[in-house]
Amino acid sequence: MNDKTRSLVQCALFAALLAACSQLVIPLPMISINLALFAVHLTGAVLGPKWGVASVLVFVALGACGVPVFMGFQGGLVYLFGKTGGYVLGYVLDALIVGLWTRRLGNSIPHLCVCMTIGLAACYTFGAAWFMFLTGMGLWQSLIYCVFPFLIGDAVKIGLAAVLTKILARRGVFA
Repeated sequence: MNDKTRSLVQCALFAALLAACSQLVIPLPMISINLALFAVHLTGAVLGPKWGVASVLVFVALGACGVPVFMGFQGGLVYLFGKTGGYVLGYVLDALIVGLWTRRLGNSIPHLCVCMTIGLAACYTFGAAWFMFLTGMGLWQSLIYCVFPFLIGDAVKIGLAAVLTKILARRGVFA
């Protein structure tokens, strides 16, 4: 298989992984927990900035067209422009940052964790700002709903994504 075909196939597979991880949900009152960011971190680290962003954009485009790939088997522009839509759009920025920094720093587990933390911070910033704009809540209240409850879980997701990235690198999966 040539490199471009391999990259396209990996792009599609990681978009499907992101859709599947979005459905693994723990419901909370304001914003539920899912495994989407785990898949986004993995996508950026494994596929790199170009194909990682492409994969996340495929996921976003499918959801925007109404395919039920977003959390809770939802899709459409209403979801994308709803209170958690900023996080979904922040996935693109997360994948870009993780992909760029992973290529620059390398794929040791500490470096991967740093890259994924930077990507997560960008996603949180974009998503929380979007949430604040749509709900009219202040910064502190938005952080209470949108960031603080997710920090421990996202740290675990980063650790797991870093370890899995390292395993996949040893097996030659990188695009």
